[in-house]
Amino acid sequence: MSEFRGVFPYLVSPVDADGTVRTGVLAKLCDDLIDAGVHGLTPLGSTGEFAYLNPAQRTAIVRTTIEAASGRVPVVAGVASTSTADAVAQAKAYQELGADGILAILEAYFPLADAQIESYFRAIADAVDIPVVIYTNPQFQRSDLTLDVIARLAEHPRIGYIKDASTNTGRLLSIMNRCGDSLRVFSASAHIPAAVMLIGGLGWMAGPACIIPRQSVALYDLCKADRWDEAMTLQRRLWRINEAFARFNLAACIKAGLAIQGYDVGDPVPPQAALTADARKVVEAALRELG
Repeated sequence: MSEFRGVFPYLVSPVDADGTVRTGVLAKLCDDLIDAGVHGLTPLGSTGEFAYLNPAQRTAIVRTTIEAASGRVPVVAGVASTSTADAVAQAKAYQELGADGILAILEAYFPLADAQIESYFRAIADAVDIPVVIYTNPQFQRSDLTLDVIARLAEHPRIGYIKDASTNTGRLLSIMNRCGDSLRVFSASAHIPAAVMLIGGLGWMAGPACIIPRQSVALYDLCKADRWDEAMTLQRRLWRINEAFARFNLAACIKAGLAIQGYDVGDPVPPQAALTADARKVVEAALRELG
């Protein structure tokens, strides 16, 4: 299995008002993030507004990311659906395009029992020959992954990672204790990355790394070097960004932050809205403080 570790920015999806994907803008962002030292790229995570895009847009975003990365860093493509068959089709298609891994996300309208949740993730992992990262975000998902389901999924030969955005760091430690090396943990922006890496996490998959990539990589490097005092000093500064994002729509925040830095990524896909002028000032202030 390929080894994923480090900083994986959740990429935005730059889309015109008429639905056209701004592939040039996305490719430039990918190139600059790689130059900044990130360890991988993740299109179609939460920041990528996967829930608001049609299949052609999703495909264009994954293809553009893979072509821009050009093998320099792994690309872990987000797969999300309410339907198992659709999720499996997405995963197969993204592997065909050249994705190095799949980020598996469960959307649910009606509540699901543990057996159905487990079968959804297993079906995705059974359908591909590349590593699968399972993603749970209880704040937005109707059906969450229990510790028992996570432990059973960790036995699957291609399910080797989890990104858990529960905000509960104790839950992360329980996952680590339960699953050991069979399931490695990535921090989400809902968690404090340095704290997650201190307890054994291997990196950070999150939207904020799109707009503060160099600082995010520096934080990872300090943690890897066991320079925890310096890591926590930097982490306290970076947390301003997370605090700002917790107040507003995530995609709107990241897109505003990128626009401030000169990337014409456009507004969030409706019915989401762009940040208000006052909210944008909060993001500007946080970025200015970080230099």
